[in-house]
Amino acid sequence: MKTLNIFPFLTGLLLLIVHSLSANDERYLEAMRKNIQTVYTAQSISELQSSVNMLERIAAAEKTRWEPYYYAAFGYIMMANREQDGGKKDLFLDQANTAIEKAKAINVNESEVIALEGFVYMIRVTVDPASRGPQYAGLATQTFDKALKLNRENPRALALLAQMQFGTAKFFGSSTEEACGTLNTSLEKFDAYKSENPLSPQWGREMALGLKKECN
Repeated sequence: MKTLNIFPFLTGLLLLIVHSLSANDERYLEAMRKNIQTVYTAQSISELQSSVNMLERIAAAEKTRWEPYYYAAFGYIMMANREQDGGKKDLFLDQANTAIEKAKAINVNESEVIALEGFVYMIRVTVDPASRGPQYAGLATQTFDKALKLNRENPRALALLAQMQFGTAKFFGSSTEEACGTLNTSLEKFDAYKSENPLSPQWGREMALGLKKECN
């Protein structure tokens, strides 16, 4: 009986699968980059909402990737920053929290996600600093510290921590020396920052440079 050689068939099938996965990854990266760029550059809440909606659709399809939920959460935080009404600001932050929890369910030890969680607490304070400071300022600081324990090289966690320290010092009329020291470290980390992840966060440096003016 003639033996069937299935090796060429299996090789061809494997190459087809690899090609298909590569094409899917390229489509995913292209869609993500487009919407991330919009989140970074959007001039209005409606623009942000449009990209966040798309990011949430990508997240629903890409169930093992934390980045779509991360950037959706970041978009909601940016919407909260633009909103003047405290109640609406809180609603955006609630939506950011929901996205962050979904990202954490995929990768609970991702420093960038934890830093973003602290960012939500920090923005909560701005709704009413006098009444919310005692609750959320401490939570923000603790969460930034947790993000730094996961990755000491995370410049965004350091920049956000510096913002929190600076705001707290100003509120109580105390020295901003610690905050400015943290800020300088964050700028050093921004200069040295590298990531193998093509979708790694790139924001935060301009925010840090803005605070740097207050430390001179």
